[in-house]
Amino acid sequence: MLIPKLLWPLLEYEISTSSVESIEAIINTFTRKWLGFPPCQRDVAMYCRKAKLRLPLISIVEEYKCRKARLMTMLEDSDETAVRLFQSHLTINRKWKVCKAVEQEKKALK
Repeated sequence: MLIPKLLWPLLEYEISTSSVESIEAIINTFTRKWLGFPPCQRDVAMYCRKAKLRLPLISIVEEYKCRKARLMTMLEDSDETAVRLFQSHLTINRKWKVCKAVEQEKKALK
């Protein structure tokens, strides 16, 4: 319930990847306390899909990156030229670039 409400503003507004990582770190600390995990428990254990105890949690950073990449491909494939020109505004992050990630995934599919 919280994650979709949080991800919509992250997708709509230009927020850096490091800010999303800090938000996820804060959420992870409270989630760990709520679940009763020890402080030494790593975040990987919470999001692991192959462990015996699979929690229905998703990484906010990974979901943020997926949604930004989906938005980039949606803007790229648009018929309107004004919409296609808007995709250049998605590339302001220094840590993770949407256009490079989409290009790498397209090359991997070929």
